[in-house]
Formats: sequence, structure tokens, C-alpha cells
Amino acid sequence: MLGKLAEFLMFGMTPLLVGMMAVPTLATADETLVTGEVVYPQRIALPANAVLEVQLADVSLADAPAKILGAQKIDPAGQVPIRFAIPFDPTAIKTNMTYALQARISVDDQLWFTNDIRHALDPLTAGPQTIQVKMVRQSSTAEDVTIFDRDWVAEAIDGAAAHDKARPTLRIGKDGKVSGRGGCNGFFGSAKVDGDKVAFGQIGSTEIACEQAVMDQEHSFHQALERTASFRIVEGKLVLADKDGKDILRFAAAS
Repeated sequence: MLGKLAEFLMFGMTPLLVGMMAVPTLATADETLVTGEVVYPQRIALPANAVLEVQLADVSLADAPAKILGAQKIDPAGQVPIRFAIPFDPTAIKTNMTYALQARISVDDQLWFTNDIRHALDPLTAGPQTIQVKMVRQSSTAEDVTIFDRDWVAEAIDGAAAHDKARPTLRIGKDGKVSGRGGCNGFFGSAKVDGDKVAFGQIGSTEIACEQAVMDQEHSFHQALERTASFRIVEGKLVLADKDGKDILRFAAAS
């Protein structure tokens, strides 16, 4: 009987202990939480070392630094939407004062995203908040993720690896002009990029004959471009998807 009791205490309690360990930190008895999520419109994945910092601040005085009433640092940040919960002392909230949430995402101490519009709220009555942050374009690291004016080399076409010695290339100019090689022939055309949406116009190309496998790949590549409806950049890779969201082309940036 004692053996069964010991076995229950040792093994039966394990799920409970694990569950307790998985519960996130909660506000103490004299604290309240502001909860919500941080998002941005670009279809760009954050690196594994991205860090999110969210603060609840008293911004009542325009000529003085904001007073931070609560904060949370999420390291690593993961991917959007990134959920947060900021504990704060409700007795610090005063009537006729102005409070706001501030969010910033950084990578290697370089700012990538921040909210440039004040996100005001009443901390005592606010429900879950959604903070939309904006890409900081002047960051050289952030600029590295642009789709424009760089040479992309195809790695996969409709799930199949591109030929090592005949990989198609793609370049999209800010003026909408498109150029590259299909693996054998050079091609040209146009593209319309709007947010994360992209549509390629009719593609023209030279007419040099190559081995059949390369010609077949070139045909598949051009067809995939014509089916493209959206794009995203994930860890430096350009991924094109069709209207159903299925990935059809994957590129690496040319070295």
C-alpha cells in the first residue's frame, strides 16, 4: 500500500508540476495586467534573436520624459502576433493623466519596428490591446529584407529543387521592371507590387535552345511567375505564393 502511494506521489503528481511550470508569470495581488498583441503588416519573419519590449507609460507631460509604470521584455520575440502582459500598480494611475503603450522590436540592438503613433489607453478599463508597429526604414538591417533591386536566385520551383548549374534568377526594380534568366534564356517583363501582393505581367524571353531538362525547368519557372499573387521574406529568403497561399517559388539572395 505504501509502495503504491509513493508511486502515485512520484508519478501522478508529475503532470501537475509540469503544468504549474508552464503557467506564465501573473500579476501579484496588488498589481493589474495590461494585455494584448503586437503586429505589423509586412509579411516578414523575424530572426530567431529578435526581442520585443513593451511599456506602459505616463505621457502626460509633453516637456518631460515618459514615466514607465510597467514593462515586459520578450526574448526571443517569436513571430507576430506577439502576445504580451504588462503588470502595473493600479494605485499609480491618476485621473486626468494620459497613458500609452510603447512597443519596439530590435535585432542585435538595432531597431527594426516601433509604434510611431501614440497608443493611448485607460489602463484600469482597457481590454486586450493590438499595437501595430511600423518598420524603421532607415535601419540598414531592415533594408536588407526589401524585394527590390537585388538579384534573387531560385532554390525551388513548385517544391522541386532547382538545377545546381541552371538556377533561374529574378530581379525586380522599384520602377516595376523585371529581368533575369530562366536557367537558359534571359527574360524581361514587369511586376506590380502592392504591400505583400505582387503580380507579374507578360514575360518575354530570348529563344536559345538548351538541354531538355533545363528547358522544362525554365517553362515551369515562367508559369510559376505568372501564377504568383503574393510574397514574403523569411530569414533572407524570398518566397512567392499563388492566390491560394501555396508556396510556388523560393529564392535566396545572390551573394
